[in-house]
Amino acid sequence: MVSWLARAWVAGWALSRGTEPPVELPEGFRIDVGLPHHVARYVLLDADEATVRRVAGSVTVPSTWLKAFVEPEVVASWLPPGWTEGPPTFLMATDLRSSAARPPDGYAVRTETQGAVTFLRVLADGGALAARGQVAVTGGSAVVDQVETEPAHRRRGLGSVVMRRLANIAVERGATTAVLGASVEGRALYEALGWQVRAPLAGFVYRPESSAGG
Repeated sequence: MVSWLARAWVAGWALSRGTEPPVELPEGFRIDVGLPHHVARYVLLDADEATVRRVAGSVTVPSTWLKAFVEPEVVASWLPPGWTEGPPTFLMATDLRSSAARPPDGYAVRTETQGAVTFLRVLADGGALAARGQVAVTGGSAVVDQVETEPAHRRRGLGSVVMRRLANIAVERGATTAVLGASVEGRALYEALGWQVRAPLAGFVYRPESSAGG
C-alpha cells in the first residue's frame, strides 16, 4: 500500500511543481526539478543499503535530493560523504470526503485551476495573502502541496480551511485518496483532520562543499 501511495505522491508532486514527468527507474523515480537549490530528486520506493549507496554514489550534481521511505538515521548510515540531511518529513494519506470549510470573518478564499492543479489562496481584508495551498489530481488520487499560513495569520483556523477546501476540490474532480509529504509542524494539523502517517520520508541533499574541510 505504501508503494502505491508513494507512486501517487511522486506523480502528483511533479504535476503540482510543474516539472518534467518523473522518469521511472528500477529503484524508483528521478524528477528533474530544474531549480538552483533543487536540481533533481531521486525517490526510492524500496530503499535498502545497496540501493541507496548505488544511487547516491552516482550523483555528481550538487543540490540533487534523495528521498526514501525509511527512517532518516538509517539512510544517513548508508550515505557517502557530501550528503546533508533535510528537515524530517512524513508520507501521509487520507480517504477523501467533502466537508464544510468557511473562512473566518475578514477572510476570503480564491481558487485558480491550471490543468490538473488547483491553486487556493486565503486573502485577508485588503487583499493580503494569509494562507495558501494547492492540489494536483491524477486519476483517483490527489496530492496536497505547498500548504502554508503566513505568520501574522496563524492560529485562526486558516490551515484547516485550506485543507478542507482542497479536499473538496479533489473530491469534485474524482479523487478518493489524498497523499502529501508533511513537515513536523504540518503533521499535527493533518492528523487533527484525519490524515495518517503511512511512512517516514527521509530527505538528503547532495552538497559536497558542506563536507569539505571536515
